[in-house]
Amino acid sequence: MSATLSGGAVALVCLITLGLSVFALRLARRTSDFYVAGRSVTPARNAAAIGGEYLSAASFLGVAGLIYDQGVDALWYPIGYTVGYLVLLVLVAAPLRRSGAYTLPDFAEARLESRFVRHLSSALVVLIGWFYLVPQFQGASFTLGLLTGAPGWVGAFIVMVVVMLAVAAGGMRSITLVQAVQYWLKLTALAVPAGMILAAWWVTNGPAPEVSDAWALPLTGRSPDEHHLYRTFSLIVALALGTTGLPHVVVRYYTNPDGSAARRTTVRVLVLLGLFYVVTIVYGVLGRAYLPVLGEGQRADTIVLRLPAEVLPGLGSEVLTAALAGGAFAAFLSTSSGLTVAVTGVLNQDLVRPAMARMTRGDHSEVTGFRISAVLAVIVPYAVSRVFPEVPLATLVSLAFIVAASTFFPLLALGVWWPGLSVQGAAAGLVTGAVLAVGAVSVTVLADAPTGWPAALLAQPAAWTVPLAALVMVTVSRATPRGIPASARRTLVRLHTPEEITTAWTQPATRGRPAPPV
Repeated sequence: MSATLSGGAVALVCLITLGLSVFALRLARRTSDFYVAGRSVTPARNAAAIGGEYLSAASFLGVAGLIYDQGVDALWYPIGYTVGYLVLLVLVAAPLRRSGAYTLPDFAEARLESRFVRHLSSALVVLIGWFYLVPQFQGASFTLGLLTGAPGWVGAFIVMVVVMLAVAAGGMRSITLVQAVQYWLKLTALAVPAGMILAAWWVTNGPAPEVSDAWALPLTGRSPDEHHLYRTFSLIVALALGTTGLPHVVVRYYTNPDGSAARRTTVRVLVLLGLFYVVTIVYGVLGRAYLPVLGEGQRADTIVLRLPAEVLPGLGSEVLTAALAGGAFAAFLSTSSGLTVAVTGVLNQDLVRPAMARMTRGDHSEVTGFRISAVLAVIVPYAVSRVFPEVPLATLVSLAFIVAASTFFPLLALGVWWPGLSVQGAAAGLVTGAVLAVGAVSVTVLADAPTGWPAALLAQPAAWTVPLAALVMVTVSRATPRGIPASARRTLVRLHTPEEITTAWTQPATRGRPAPPV
């Protein structure tokens, strides 16, 4: 019975996703509809869509698992995820929208007037997007397998097919509607069971959480030699600054009507994320009360799905578990959709469209290229997810944040605020950040890391990779002033000029007065 209900909940979420995509298909006609939803998304809907795509498997399942496993120190994950939007609001939200770009590589090329930096940015967008997609597919596989006994490949395959169809149907236009609905679906699926579990624990005077002193005290870690203070600081740097460099987050700001709407969107996002992360604490803490010790082979990621059966008997627990299963799949689908749109836009502009132009001598459909790119954007990470080692969801996602923070954050922060950034400096910083971050990530995930300080520095490298990448950008830019675009200052003026002023100076004045000179 439980497997049937959970399978039905997953199927319902998939049907809702496809149904909304088909509904939005009639609205997607222009190229800008596929890339940036026609730049007409309201702040309220855009905030819900950002919440839908940003609250991934790592948020829905992984954060509760980390709180269950690590205790108070794991609260830095939701704090870091949320603070990232505050950084985005202060530094780059409005300028990004005013850039008029479709993708991060578009912004890099417009700011630096360099095809090389554009191609380098494109490669990094694809790398980060695919690296982020892998844990979504893995999470879908083990979630469906845990709840229904399905083979390991089924969950990931379902997510891949649904996302591919949804993105190909209407691009950003359809995905925006899907993700906005899925945010509220996820919040409901997580909050209602949490409220009922908490009420049952309170009424029945349930057991107290069984925790150690290290679990309940901040900045203690599991042992003194783990350099936990450094690890925590570096994690916050990665999460707070990595948000600014995530391709599927940045592309959302191109869908706002103007820079002011981009700022209002970010403020709403902060509220929505706060609502969501408060609920995850309930699962982590009560998990310690009802499941103080997990069985052999059981992952902390599954604590959210296991908890209802331990608190409520019979049909009630099966219904709550099915609701959580549906919410988890909404998380997999919405995040995967946002990542796929970001990667699809880059693949189409820099790989598929040029290839089609060469084959058809310029006579090709932009929409056709977008849909072909959508297929490529999901098939590759799906294949990788089948052979990639399984690690905790929140841990693997945080590694994607490290790469984004070490590459795109310095590029965006300096590109938006410093006119002295040169082509050579940007390229050198991107390469430095990517090589160091990916190298550290690879050692952490794929190999046995050393102990002591080397282990801490490799496991959480953002504290040194981000400033080093920024320093390389500044140093090389200072040494190569000829590589600074001639229009750099003019571009920065455009990025920081509110649309109201631009409109007042470019539109003819009323009452017969001539328009001011441009």
